[in-house]
Amino acid sequence: MTRFEVWAPRAEQVELVLRTERMPMRRADGGWWRREAAVEGEVDYAFALDGGEPLPDPRSRWQPDGVLAPSRTFDHGRHHWRDRGFSPEPLARALFYELHVGSFSAEGTFAGAIAHLDHIRALGVTHVELMPVAAFSGEFGWGYDGVAPFAPHPAYGPPDSLKELVEACHSRGLAVVFDVVHNHLGPEGNFLPRFGPYFRDRAGTDWGPAPNFDGPDSDEVRRYFIDSALAWLRDYHGDGLRLDAVHAIRDSSPFPFLEELRSAVDALALALGRPLFLIAESDANDPRLVRSRRDGGIGLDAMWSDDFHHALHALVTGERSGYYADFGSCADVVDALAHGMVYAGRYSAFHRRRHGRADPELSGSRLVGFVQNHDQVGNRARGDRIAASVSFERLQVLAGLLLTAPFVPLLFQGEEWAAASPFPFFCDYRDAELCAAVCSGRRDALRAGASEAADLADPCARETFLSAKLDWREPGAGRHQAMFAWVRSLIALRRRWRWLGAGRLLGPDVRCSEKESWIVLRRGPLQVFAHFGSEGVSLPLDPSSPRAPVLASRGDFRIEGDRVELARDLFVVLGPDLPSERL
Repeated sequence: MTRFEVWAPRAEQVELVLRTERMPMRRADGGWWRREAAVEGEVDYAFALDGGEPLPDPRSRWQPDGVLAPSRTFDHGRHHWRDRGFSPEPLARALFYELHVGSFSAEGTFAGAIAHLDHIRALGVTHVELMPVAAFSGEFGWGYDGVAPFAPHPAYGPPDSLKELVEACHSRGLAVVFDVVHNHLGPEGNFLPRFGPYFRDRAGTDWGPAPNFDGPDSDEVRRYFIDSALAWLRDYHGDGLRLDAVHAIRDSSPFPFLEELRSAVDALALALGRPLFLIAESDANDPRLVRSRRDGGIGLDAMWSDDFHHALHALVTGERSGYYADFGSCADVVDALAHGMVYAGRYSAFHRRRHGRADPELSGSRLVGFVQNHDQVGNRARGDRIAASVSFERLQVLAGLLLTAPFVPLLFQGEEWAAASPFPFFCDYRDAELCAAVCSGRRDALRAGASEAADLADPCARETFLSAKLDWREPGAGRHQAMFAWVRSLIALRRRWRWLGAGRLLGPDVRCSEKESWIVLRRGPLQVFAHFGSEGVSLPLDPSSPRAPVLASRGDFRIEGDRVELARDLFVVLGPDLPSERL
């Protein structure tokens, strides 16, 4: 006998639809309905409320025919895991690699991704971060419009294929991070409002209604999203979660949803006997997210550092539209490296108010730094990568600064070889009116922040999705090969010298020149020179630091007495001419 259950507190009658037969369910406490039925193997099923049409299970583990079709039973206990004993690298020594399953390989599947894991491991990556794989409408999309948060997207493969991908990562020493969305659900295939008060009647988000985390009947709603988060860690052996846009979570309760999630993940980690971590995306610049619960924080393990990205991007591209209006100087990059954030209570012209909060105790190991990610590439009209905006030499300097900064570094798929493929926004809604609304909304957003709206790639066109596919011939040829070799050398350097790990922010150990466009870092005995200028410069050397060349993007530099002469767009690391300490 298999037990079927669903939360539908407002329904007067609920039926289990098993194949074509409708079976009445029994009302239980707390708005739940239950029914046992004899089934053999996997079977399709749905629920009908008050005599209505069959709807997929809100907690469905498998939607083989898409999110508009019936659910299918699935037994997670049948998989025999072979990753016992795997333990991820701590965040202070981590290097993240963000990938989108649909465009990462030619096949666009979990199985297709496995074929390229050796490339990732050879690069020196420690953590693979999967953009959302929860089921969403259509064949292709970014995944942030998921509507079945317990089930993998069927176009990527069945649940067992995702488990095989996780096992393949673990067998190579790679941790797996699942990107999950708790601030909204997608518009197409979202049947939750028919089942109960899953969403607030009050203010929503830019992407749709906000989940009901603090209103009447919110206890079950919170449990729904927490259970879905735990499922990726327990049923799929994930090592951590990346929490999308937590600043958009609407919750005024005294026990915030994020804190309850932290408690639940800690309890699961204890039960499983392995560490589990949580990383937040937030544009609020609020260090309380990563402050310990004992000290009045939420207790998350890390958060993305948008300020570091914005400061670097505005500096090297000259772009000043949208949120880039708040950035553009070398001093902004220095602030990010020295204090973790540029806006920590400072007035923001973009927000038209003071933004962020300072925390002198903040550590770089609590911040994920990046030069590119899916948002910063994909929210451009044509999804062009930064390689389309700056020279190859300047791209090398950006990679050097990222991988010697005191943050946890993140690379976006293909960044390591300066991939030519763009990563535009794409989706595959069945509703033509919804597709038209998405296109219109994207144009409006671009007009508000940039002048490139006319160049928008059609989000609903299959060609837009296909353009994002990585070309795996590139890493072995020309400048792509040279960039890959450079990034791999930088990662090896970071692993080789313990002073280059994520940790203490730099404070006075970083300085810059606005006029000559250079930034100098001191990390232990190492001197790091990042020169973004178009003219050569002569910089003083730290008299107390060793001066042997450790790594350089090219040989256009020389040491003359107490100074170093650098050509344009050059990255150089000087240090002791001795065997280095390993992490």
